[in-house]
Amino acid sequence: MARRYAIYDVFTEHGLEGNPLAVVFDGDGLDDARMQAIAGEFNLSETVFVRTPERAGHAARLRIFTPGHELPFAGHPTVGTAVALAERAHGIDSGDFDLVHVLEENVGPVRCAVRLRKGEAGFAEFDLPRKSERIAATLDRAALADAFSLSPSQIGFEDHVPSLWSAGVPFVTIPVHDLAAAAAVTFDPALWEKLAPMGQGRAAAAYLYCRGGVNHMARFHTRMFAPAMGIGEDPATGAALAAFSGTIHHFDALLDGHHAFLVEQGVEMGRPSLLHLHLDVTGGAISAARIGGQAVRIAAGELYL
Repeated sequence: MARRYAIYDVFTEHGLEGNPLAVVFDGDGLDDARMQAIAGEFNLSETVFVRTPERAGHAARLRIFTPGHELPFAGHPTVGTAVALAERAHGIDSGDFDLVHVLEENVGPVRCAVRLRKGEAGFAEFDLPRKSERIAATLDRAALADAFSLSPSQIGFEDHVPSLWSAGVPFVTIPVHDLAAAAAVTFDPALWEKLAPMGQGRAAAAYLYCRGGVNHMARFHTRMFAPAMGIGEDPATGAALAAFSGTIHHFDALLDGHHAFLVEQGVEMGRPSLLHLHLDVTGGAISAARIGGQAVRIAAGELYL
């Protein structure tokens, strides 16, 4: 059977930047083992399988796989698939459209707003299906520094310290002193495997961050490493940014109101990505959170499986 697919670069408006994503449009009829094998064949950080939705009115049921295992939720597959489904329905460069999808993911229904403009990369923004929550964990600063070939003094800034957060997928958010420290990182997956805490039944991935960015508009500069997912380093990670929203709110003590952040990732990999994070704070707590970005199609074809 021929199954149509497309490759999108996500969280960028330029091809060969951002985070590549495979979207298999004809995902019905594939069992878990087959989907995992196909994800391994693409060997991208994530592959999405689009299936018939379980509820009428929803756009699609999504299954999301890394080369190593399935994820309950991920940001760049959500953004990329939302744009892909909109462009498939309305055509690329066919005109201007604004629409809303509800995508069914293992974490639950995810509401996505999509904007298509002629001659531009599509843009999608989704409401976080879960708010970020802090998970208790003991994190040794010296051991973390060793895992990233940094000195302990380069871990942390202001009152930011390493902590474990999850909005569906767990990440240790690790503040580093500055851009120079972030660029100097050499990640040791064997050391990380020994110290990575467990969160919600899985080993946490690592999400390093500092203030500022190579892009002068960026509020934070980030890097993500997830050997347990089969990902050495990821150029753009929406699920990590979802978890990081809790870190920002907690350590920066955000005041009530709306807060917009532009976050860069993938710079050191030569695949710069820009992720939009919007937080609404009410009564001292995050009342709503959204993540968005652009996505551009760079390839399409068929799988004969």
